[in-house]
Amino acid sequence: MSERPNLVAALTRDRPLSRNLLLLIGLVGTIGALAIGWHHRHALWLLLVLAPILVLALTDLFQSHHSLRRNYPASARFRWFFEWLRPFARAYFAESDLDGRPYSHDERALVYARAKGEVDAHPFGTELDVYSDEYEWLAHSIAPSRNAPRETRVHVGTDQCSRPYQAARLNISAMSFGALGSNAIEALNLGTKIGAFYHDTGEGGLSPYHLKNGGDIVWEIGSGYFGCRDRQGQFDPSHFADRAAYDAVKMTEIKLSQGAKPGHGGLLPAAKVTREIAETRDVPMGEDCLSPAGHSAFSTPIQLVEFAGRMRELSGGKPVGIKLCVGYPHELFAVVKAMIETGILIDFVVIDGAEGGTGAAPTELSDRVGMPLREGLMLARNALVGTNLKGKIKLAASGKVSSGAGIAMNAALGADWCNAARAFMFSLGCVQSMRCHTDTCPTGVATQSPARQRGLVIPEKAERVARFQQSTLSALHDIVVACGLNSPDEFTPDGLRQRISAVEMRSFDELYPFVEPGELLDGARDPRLARWWAQADATSFKRQID
Repeated sequence: MSERPNLVAALTRDRPLSRNLLLLIGLVGTIGALAIGWHHRHALWLLLVLAPILVLALTDLFQSHHSLRRNYPASARFRWFFEWLRPFARAYFAESDLDGRPYSHDERALVYARAKGEVDAHPFGTELDVYSDEYEWLAHSIAPSRNAPRETRVHVGTDQCSRPYQAARLNISAMSFGALGSNAIEALNLGTKIGAFYHDTGEGGLSPYHLKNGGDIVWEIGSGYFGCRDRQGQFDPSHFADRAAYDAVKMTEIKLSQGAKPGHGGLLPAAKVTREIAETRDVPMGEDCLSPAGHSAFSTPIQLVEFAGRMRELSGGKPVGIKLCVGYPHELFAVVKAMIETGILIDFVVIDGAEGGTGAAPTELSDRVGMPLREGLMLARNALVGTNLKGKIKLAASGKVSSGAGIAMNAALGADWCNAARAFMFSLGCVQSMRCHTDTCPTGVATQSPARQRGLVIPEKAERVARFQQSTLSALHDIVVACGLNSPDEFTPDGLRQRISAVEMRSFDELYPFVEPGELLDGARDPRLARWWAQADATSFKRQID
C-alpha cells in the first residue's frame, strides 16, 4: 500500500481525534493564532507554544523509528516522560521506608545521618517484621562487656611480610578514578586521612587524587594492570615497584573478580579516555581502554601465589592480597592448596559478594552470576580455618555493608574487617539516582563533568566520610559490648540467628557447615566441603575428577 492511503487512514480512522489530538491542537491553534495575529499582534505570542507542538507532532507522524509516536503524534512522548519520572516518583512518593533497591530509604537515611553528625536514633521500636523468614539477629549477653576497647585494629601481614599494616574494621572499597570523579576520589581519600582508615583505588590505577592528601591506600591491580603496565598491556615490574614504593600505599591487592560482574572485563571507550585517565592508567589517549576478563601474568593457582609473592617483594615487603567473588568452590580451595605446596602465603583475602555495586554491568551478570557475600565468606573462612591458615591470613568482606550490625554479622562468619563502596558514596551525598553509567550523576560523585563535580565540595564531604566511618564503628562497639565480647574477633556463627519460618529459628552453625582448625587436611566431615577439596588442584583451576 502507498503512504498516502495509510496517512489518510491515520488521520481519519480508528479514533482519529484522540490519537491525533495534539496534532490537531497544534495545527488549528497555529492557524488561528496567525489569523488573529493579523489584527491583534499580541496573539502571535501563542505561536511560542503552539508552533513547537505542531512541529513535534508532524515530526512524529512522518518518522519511521517509533510506532507509538507514529500512531500518537506528540502525545506518545508523555510515555517516555513518565518512564523517566517513574523511579523518582517511586522513591519519593510510593516506597515505604523499608522498600527500595539496592538500598532502602532507611539504610540510606542512616548513612546520611551519621555522615552529617545528626541524631541516628530510631524511635518507637523496630519497623522490621521480626517473624518474617528474612529476619536475622545477633545474640546478646546478660553480662555486657563494659570494658571492651572502643577501637580495635586488624594486623595484616604474615611472617613473610616485612611491613605489616594495622587495618581499621571499616574501609573504603574499590572505586576507580574514571568511575568516580576527581573531587569524589579526593574527598574520600581526605576522609581516610582524617579517620585513619584505608581507601582502595579500584582497578583504574593510582591517580594523583588518591595521593594528594596522604590517606592510606590499597592499590588494586586488575587484569589491565593499569598504572603498572607496558605498551602491550602486560605487567611491568619496575613500573609497579616505583608506584608501590609511595608511603601512602600500605598494601596491594590482586583483583581476580568483582561481585557485580564476575568474570567480565570492561571497555572504556576512546571518547572517555581523558588525558588524566590516560596518564593514570598508562594507556594512549584517543584509544579504547580494555580491561580483559582474565589475567595474563598467571594462569594457575601456583602461578597466582608466586605472582603475589613477587608483588610483595617488589613493593618492599608490604602486604599483598587477592579480591574475588567466589564462583566454583574448588577454585578457591585450589589457591589454598597452592599456598600450602609452595609455602608462599597471601597476606589477606577480600571476598566480594554478588550483591556488590558497580558503575555499569550487564544485567544478567549482576543478577545471575556470582556467589552472594555470605556463602562466599563462609567458604573462604572454611578454606582458611580448615588448613590452619586463618589468623595468619586475614579475611575481609565487601558487599552492601552500611552499618555496625552488618560488620558484626560478617565478623560472625569469619570476616576480620569490612569494606564498603556505596555506603561511602552516600556519605558524599549520592542519592541513588541510578545514573552512574551515564556521566550525569546529579550530585557530582560518579561523573567526569566539571560542572557537576562543582557541587561536591571536597573539605566538607571529607568530614562527612570520616564521620560516617567513625559513627558506624561506634555502633559496632555498642554491639560488641551488648554481646558480652571484647572484640569483633569474638563473634561466632552460633551467635548469629536466622528465622527460617514464623515458628522456627536457627543459628548459622546449625544451618551451614563450619570446619574445625585443620579439618580439611584431615578429612572434612561435610561431604560437600570434602568433595570440593578433592576437586582442587594447585596446578590448575580446572576441576579434578573424583
